[in-house]
Amino acid sequence: MRLTHFSDYALRVLLFAAAAGDRLVTIDETAKVYGISRAHLMKVVNQLTRAGFLAAVRGRAGGLKLARPPEAIRLGDVVRATEPDFALVECFSPDCACRIMPRCRLRGVLNEALDAFHARLDRSTLADLMLPPRDFGLQPAA
Repeated sequence: MRLTHFSDYALRVLLFAAAAGDRLVTIDETAKVYGISRAHLMKVVNQLTRAGFLAAVRGRAGGLKLARPPEAIRLGDVVRATEPDFALVECFSPDCACRIMPRCRLRGVLNEALDAFHARLDRSTLADLMLPPRDFGLQPAA
């Protein structure tokens, strides 16, 4: 299993916003820190804002900040909000054409593994992953 770049970038955006504390961060600043596309980050930020993880402040002095405390942002919730699906194999999809599906036990094992993956992410919050501002080249809050 592999998370999409979208989910990876979403987690990175949240980590950067968490390190900035109450200071607003911009998409340009975030793109520069990670060396990733501004255009792609705009889509990620839009999704994170709609999902309630980020708050966007419009205007000349605008930017982004966490919409809730890092302790209240579960990694599992972020991944569920940013991944398109968790169909690990064909039999997870509604249009499955596998001939052995009615008798196959693979689906059950993979479903248990997926449940364990989600459960582990649900036990971790953004606060568990936070890095100090200096790791992003930010000045600590005074």
